[in-house]
Amino acid sequence: MNLCLGQVFSKDKTFRPRKRFEPGTQRFELYKKAQASLKSGLDLRKVVQLPEGESINDWIAVHVVDFFNRINLIYGTVSEFCSERTCPIMSGGPRYEYRWQDGDHYKRPTKLPALMYMNLLMGWIETLINNENIFPTQIGVPFPKNFQQVCKKILSRLFRVFVHVYIHHFDVICSMGAEAHINTCYKHYYFFISEFSLIEHSELEPLKEMTEKICT
Repeated sequence: MNLCLGQVFSKDKTFRPRKRFEPGTQRFELYKKAQASLKSGLDLRKVVQLPEGESINDWIAVHVVDFFNRINLIYGTVSEFCSERTCPIMSGGPRYEYRWQDGDHYKRPTKLPALMYMNLLMGWIETLINNENIFPTQIGVPFPKNFQQVCKKILSRLFRVFVHVYIHHFDVICSMGAEAHINTCYKHYYFFISEFSLIEHSELEPLKEMTEKICT
């Protein structure tokens, strides 16, 4: 049965409120265009390519927000299985450990339970994408010079959610019959970051085998 992501992953369990695009704006139109391409069955490698005549920063902004919403939804669905007891460290198996640092409350890399790490991560991203100085929504307001660097940081940290879910909670995903849907979400994400070189290749190492399996 062909189900969409929202039908498989409960919207009631979204970890953070979804960020929505304002109808009538250029970014809303770009978002609709991207969604239409996704639903058309086109090759995901082609879906992520910048449409002719469109701004690369607008295109990246639309996708960063969309990936935040989708990955937020995926983690929200498995979060009840991700406790301080089951996941006392934010990790991706024994080889990879992620520590939280935000330069504010956590000035140094700090070891945290996965659930707490995710809560801080989603809150950090939510603050950034709601900041008009970083993600401007008004027509004619330029993006900051460091916009793509900020997006690279967001996407890099979102990748860690995929790592944790795939390595520690994939059995839950499979029990829901949602394996194909998270794989599609990951493929979309992977082809996008690859198209615009938004993450260093070395950072993708934790899911190298999974990537080779589903993205080639």
